[in-house]
This record gives sequence, structure tokens and C-alpha cells, in this order.
Amino acid sequence: MEKSSGNRPTLRGVGTGIGILLGCVLAGAVQASSHREAPQITAMPRVDGTDFYMFRSYEAGRQDFVTLLANYLPLQDAYGGPNYFDLEDDARYEIRIDNNGDAREDVTFRFGFSDVLADQKVDAGGTMVSVPLKNIGAIGPGAADTANVNARQTYTLQIIRGDSRSGRADAATDGNGESVLRKPVDNIGTKSIPDYASYANDHTYDVTIPGCGDGRVFVGQRKEGFAVNLGAIFDLVNLNPLGPPNAVPNTIDDKNVTTLALEVPIACLVHAPETVIGGWTTALVPQVRLINPRPRFDRAPGTTLEAGPFVQVSRLGMPLVNEVVIGLRDKDRFNSSEPKDDAQFAAYVTNPTLPELLEALFPGTAVAPNLFPRTDLIAAFLTGISGLNRPSAVVQAEMLRLNTAIEPTPAAQQSTLGVLGGDLAGFPNGRRVGDDVVDAELRVAMGALIDDPQVAPNNTAPLTDGVAVSAADFDEAFPYLRAPIPGATN
Repeated sequence: MEKSSGNRPTLRGVGTGIGILLGCVLAGAVQASSHREAPQITAMPRVDGTDFYMFRSYEAGRQDFVTLLANYLPLQDAYGGPNYFDLEDDARYEIRIDNNGDAREDVTFRFGFSDVLADQKVDAGGTMVSVPLKNIGAIGPGAADTANVNARQTYTLQIIRGDSRSGRADAATDGNGESVLRKPVDNIGTKSIPDYASYANDHTYDVTIPGCGDGRVFVGQRKEGFAVNLGAIFDLVNLNPLGPPNAVPNTIDDKNVTTLALEVPIACLVHAPETVIGGWTTALVPQVRLINPRPRFDRAPGTTLEAGPFVQVSRLGMPLVNEVVIGLRDKDRFNSSEPKDDAQFAAYVTNPTLPELLEALFPGTAVAPNLFPRTDLIAAFLTGISGLNRPSAVVQAEMLRLNTAIEPTPAAQQSTLGVLGGDLAGFPNGRRVGDDVVDAELRVAMGALIDDPQVAPNNTAPLTDGVAVSAADFDEAFPYLRAPIPGATN
């Protein structure tokens, strides 16, 4: 078992500054997903959920499993030392599943983190002095090869059935019966970690989840899977939405992210005979945070003390909702809300502003400007699409929905547009890493799902953000997202 310092580090720092303009509403739709999407969360990057994926596993031999990926802590520069990008050890990171359509969680997977501090010292003139660096020598290739590591993290995974706050929490365990699992150190560089891929892979655990069966889990840094031309987007969408789908470079291609990856049996998630599940990820932090005037390394090396009940500060299901659907005034409120209460945000879906803004910026592109209320968007975002991924009984609520009865499509045969491209195993029937959700959502926002003779066939404009993504950009095995970019090479 691992021993933790139990410290409570500060949620500190604000990443790359991003202004809020007229173009920001469309900017979120251009493959930026949930990076810094609301004012409050910009001050808490460690609990900022950036992307959520949920799909039938298409790794060979794993088709009876569902893969869940929740990414946190956006826009990581690989060279971000000496502290790099640990997650918040006072937070709860959760993936929640609704398996009966009532907009309430039925199964929750909770991740909790702890710091392990070795306090490495060196002899400096006869005095042993604590070092300022993350490590004092090479790390790996095995997960337990941490003799030179000064600070690292471990985590636990729990499953909760019923209400996530009051339900019983049972711990998942690895093959040795251990419930405390290791998170790999971030990719410092090739001198510190010569073979990062092997080192990280050794942190993929086969786990037994009580009442659920056997699955796999990995938690650690990965290469950012999203793409966006940030400069042009925030310059009032200074690009051509009718141009080639690969016209512009990916300006965040050199960034990393932290992934909570979980693969579980389909039977663990569904409530028969219903085959559709809904999912979202959340992060919660203690309600009260106080400055600690006298931090001590052996007890509380951080600068804060936390207390009180946990409050939700981040929420992510369907991609881009808080960026391009929810109004600026309600973005923080949406992040703290639960799907069962989504009626308060219904007007943002039935009367969306994105088509109006796109028409203002690019006159003539709006194909569905006057068809209100937008029942097609209610299906896309709030209920699931009839005959595809709509539960037999459903309460309108925003979440990512997956029909687990639809067989997965092998990577080489996947359409980047998912259902719009004729691939029923793709977005919005769940979301795979290679689904171009931006192009798909742009087209849906402008009317691609509207079955109206006055609109069709003019609602099939090939709108694009100009940045391409596909399954070929990722691994074909769990956890699918590729190894992170090193902070340095030699």
C-alpha cells in the first residue's frame, strides 16, 4: 500500500489568457471543446474538465466493453516544470452514468488523488538539503521504479450505485488486491524517462470493480487529442467555414492533457432491457478554502486548508455545450448544475444563438434561421435521437448518450463525421477520439437534422473548422490517446 502525505495544495494559476468576444461563441465550436469554458473554472485548472468520450471499445477482442475517457487540466505545456501537472488531491473527479433515462446518475466512478512526497535530499557541503526538482535521476521503465522520484501521485477508484453523494462507495482493486494505484509522473523528458511509452503502459491496471466485473484503468498524462486554430478563431472567426477540412494548422498540437481512462463491461453500465446509457464527468471541491499561515512539509506542504461539503465546479457531457450553447451569464451556473435540473437552460437549446452569430459573421450560411423552437437540437442535445440513442423513457437533460447495442466500427472504417457520415457507432451515438465533433455540431447547428422540405437539401453545407481529426491520429488500443509530448529530448 502507498502512504500519502495527505497535503492539500492550492488550485493555482490561470493558463493562457482567453478573451470573450462575439466570435467566442463560435470559437468554442472549433475543436476547443471544454477548455476554460466558464469564468470561474479558469481559476481552477486542475479541476477543469476538457473532453469526455464514451464509446464501445473497438480494440480487438474488447467489443463487449465501454471505454470512458475524462480529460482534465487543459493546455499543458510539456516543459511545465518543476511541478508539472498533478491533479488536485482535495477534489473528487467523477464519471456518472444514467441508465434509465431519468437524468439522474445510477452508477458513478469516483477518482481520488493523494500526493506521495519522498523529500529527496543531496549532500551539499556536509548538509543534507532538500532538492527543488521532481526527480533526482532516471525513472522507469516499471511503474514501481520510483527511487529517484521526489514527488508523485497515487489514486483510488470507487464505484457508487444510486445517488453519488449518499450511495455506498466500493473500491476497485488490482490483481494483487490493492486499491491504491500509481499515476505515472508526467513526461519530464527523455533523459529523466528514456522510454515513456513503456513506463506509462505499466500503469494500465486490470482491475476488479465490485458488482461490475473486471475492467481496465489508466490515469496519467496524454497528448492532447483536440485541435484548434486559436488565433484565427478569436479574431472573429477569421477563417473559411466552407473551405477544406484540413486547411489550417492545429495550434494546440504541442499540448498535453491528463486523462482518467476506464474500460468496463457493458453489463456493468446498462439496466436491462434498456440499452442506452447517458454519461458525463464532473469535478467537485470542498466548499471552504482557507490560507494556511504555517505550512509544514511533513503534514501540509500546501498553502491552503479545506473544509465543508463538496461542491461541483465542472461538468461535461456533450462536447461544446457550455461554449456555444449556454449564455455567458449562465456558464458558471451550468458547471455547478446537474442534468435533472436542465429545464432552466432549455431556451439556449430551443432558441440557439450560434446560427444567428454565424449568419452575422458569414451572411448566407444560416439554413435554419427561423425554425423555432429547434426540436432537432432538443433531440441532439437533450433526449437522444429517436431510433439511434434515445432511451425508451427519457427526461430532457444534457449528457452524452450511447446505444450499447450498436456494434463498434473498426478504426480503419470509422467515419470522422460519425452518424452524419453513415457510421452509427460514432458521434452523437457516444463519442470516439477520432470523431470530428466540431464539424458535426456545426452542421447540426445549421440544420443538418431538420426534416423539412423547405429546408432540405440546403441543410447539408459542408461546414468545417478547417482542422482535421480521425481515428488514425490515435492508438487502436486502450487508452487510445497517445503518449504525451516530452518536456525535453536528448
